[in-house]
Amino acid sequence: MARVPSAAIAAGGLVGGYGVARWTKQRQLGGAVLAVAGAAAAQQWHRRAGGRAAGALTAAYVAGFVGSHPLARKVGAWPAVLGAAGAVALASWAVADRRA
Repeated sequence: MARVPSAAIAAGGLVGGYGVARWTKQRQLGGAVLAVAGAAAAQQWHRRAGGRAAGALTAAYVAGFVGSHPLARKVGAWPAVLGAAGAVALASWAVADRRA
């Protein structure tokens, strides 16, 4: 089975969670997508880089989600979400995926 990089899972969770919430108008459903992808990414981060790194990357994932909200007021919703997803993906790749 092909391995999906944790960077792609994390970025997909942020983008997918927002997209699902926006298109279905069900914030809870978007939150579920965000949570499931975050848990899957965290599991890979822990396995590949250890507990401390997984904790830091999980905090970055949550910070990306939270930080995209005020940023959206300045640059728009999609640019804010894509920027946060890119930042989290880059951090994930640098800490966990690069070694794999």
